[in-house]
This record gives sequence, structure tokens and C-alpha cells, in this order.
Amino acid sequence: MNTSNTSAEYIKQEKFLVAVDCIIFGFDTESIKLLLFKRRVEPLKGSLSLIGSFIKNDLNLNDSAKQVLEESTGLKDIFLKELRTYSNIDRDPGNRVISVAHYALIRINELDIKNVEEYDAHWYDFNDIPDLIFDHKQMVEDAIYRLRDEARREPICFNLLPEEFTIPQLQSIYECFYQRNLDSRNFRKKILSFDILTKTDKKDKTASKKGAFLYVYDKEKFDSFIAKGNRFQL
Repeated sequence: MNTSNTSAEYIKQEKFLVAVDCIIFGFDTESIKLLLFKRRVEPLKGSLSLIGSFIKNDLNLNDSAKQVLEESTGLKDIFLKELRTYSNIDRDPGNRVISVAHYALIRINELDIKNVEEYDAHWYDFNDIPDLIFDHKQMVEDAIYRLRDEARREPICFNLLPEEFTIPQLQSIYECFYQRNLDSRNFRKKILSFDILTKTDKKDKTASKKGAFLYVYDKEKFDSFIAKGNRFQL
């Protein structure tokens, strides 16, 4: 960064660190999981933490979060959104750090196991979050609240599923978010009424001998559905 033309007003200002922290969710066919890491540096080295990094001069916030996710999971082009900024003065005992949290939805089956093992990461049920460093637990709770709201209005849950999935698997995700059981017949009728899924001729027989047909989410159908003035609401 060229500072030769920086005014004295800029130079005399107090300096602080800016970081990104990533809240990573996955789905293991039964429940929604949260990926947590053991912190590598002091303070609180070895404690459970979200994965994050300080912002570098050559990256913006979104690209910094993408870099953190790629390095820790091996994944690119995944669902990623900025959550909010956390700026309590004493939130990090190591220094004055402002953190901009991001949340991501990933497909667990696409995860790079070597990356996860290298970062000493483990999955935890998002309904049973352990103690985390700093304000990271608040970040997770805020992300869950946001996701529950978004899941009602946007097709974000498909980002947690493999490319081919069953309707019962999709229903399980919504039940995790809503914290209640849903009527299977009504859910199937509702989701199929949007006409945003393509039915394959394949079946998943892991849950029963009869099996359940596999479906694929069709984004073009969804875009057409919205363009006609319809609303996606579950």
C-alpha cells in the first residue's frame, strides 16, 4: 500500500485489526452440523473456535472469507454470505480486533478430508454447540437465526444436499431448522408444487426396501418460477 500521499489526519488515527470468521454448516443426512476447529495460536490456544483470519491488504472481506474456506475445506464456489460485524472493544483479549462473520453451507460429501484433518476440525450438532472462544458462540447463534429465516423464503437448503437427494432428506433439513416435525405428505405436496425439482429414475434404498426417488434441484426452473411473480415460501 502506497502511503507517500497519506495525510497526517490518517496517520495519527489509532490502528486496529480486522478479521473474518467463518461459520460453516453441513448436513450428514440426519442433522445439520457445525464445523469447529482447535485454535492454533494464543490467546486460548487449543480451544474450540470458528475458523478465521486477519484481513490482508490485497483482499476484500468476501475474498478473505473465500480464502479461509478454501484453505480449510478445499472447496470453492460454495454458498457464502456476510452475517454481521462484531466490534466489542474487549471481544478479543489479544488485541483490538473487529471481526466480520460470514456463514457458509457446504456439502459434507465434497469436503477435502486432508484439509479438515490438517486443521484439526470436527463436526458438532448445531443444536448442541459447545463453549467457544470470544464471541464465536454468539456468531453461531446469529447465523442459525438468519438461516432459519432465509430457509423459509429462499432455496438455500439445497446447498447442504448432494446433487441428487430424496424429498425426505430435504424435509429433514427443514425440520432441523424449524425444530419441529413436518407432515411428510404436506411437505412433499408443497415442495413439488413449486416445480423446481427434476425427478430422476434412480432410488435411494438406504432407508427402506421400497426406496425413495432421487431428485435434482433445477435453478433455471426456480428462476422461472420467481420471474412469474411467484413466491418461494415453506
